Amino acid sequence: MARENLPDSMRFIMKWEGGFVDDPDDRGGRTNKGITQEVYNSWRSRIGQPPHDVKHIGDEEVQAIYDGNYWTPAGCDLLRRKLDLAQFDTAVNMGTDRAIRILQEAVGARIDGQFGPATKTACDACDLGMTLVHYTQVREGLYKRFAQAPGQSKFLRGWMNRLNDLRREIGLPGLESIPEGPDFGDMPYIARVPDLPEGAPLERWD
Repeated sequence: MARENLPDSMRFIMKWEGGFVDDPDDRGGRTNKGITQEVYNSWRSRIGQPPHDVKHIGDEEVQAIYDGNYWTPAGCDLLRRKLDLAQFDTAVNMGTDRAIRILQEAVGARIDGQFGPATKTACDACDLGMTLVHYTQVREGLYKRFAQAPGQSKFLRGWMNRLNDLRREIGLPGLESIPEGPDFGDMPYIARVPDLPEGAPLERWD
């Protein structure tokens, strides 16, 4: 439950967030090292810098964006080890708001997309093993639902491989034999799930 877990979590993330991709069916758009062009432009604007091609993003910029856009806003600093990685990986692939809602559902907190004191209390009190199982089940259900959207079925195998690797990494039983190397499935990368609009239901896809 501390910032020192971020480097190990980053290693897991970067295993799955490879190089530059620009697939018209990937709702994230132009993406490099898991950072979309839109996110990169927004971050550079906040620090007073002009837009820049995400294809040429620097490693220090990647680290700063993962920390400032995903790790901290998703509440990962406040979570126990293993749950922090699950939350971080979900925030990166599915958006911070959706990750918080999945977390709230998994711990039985009010689902509002805001990581407040009540969510923190529920996370502290939860049974970690049961929460991790429930958390990953919710995420699996969303992937299967999203794969039904036009052009998205080709990403399901990669999404599930990433999720099962996360399950192995956090020690859920029955997944010990899953290889540590990334298997992107039917595509050469893992597609990003669109961010959840404010107030939208968890399963919304657009």
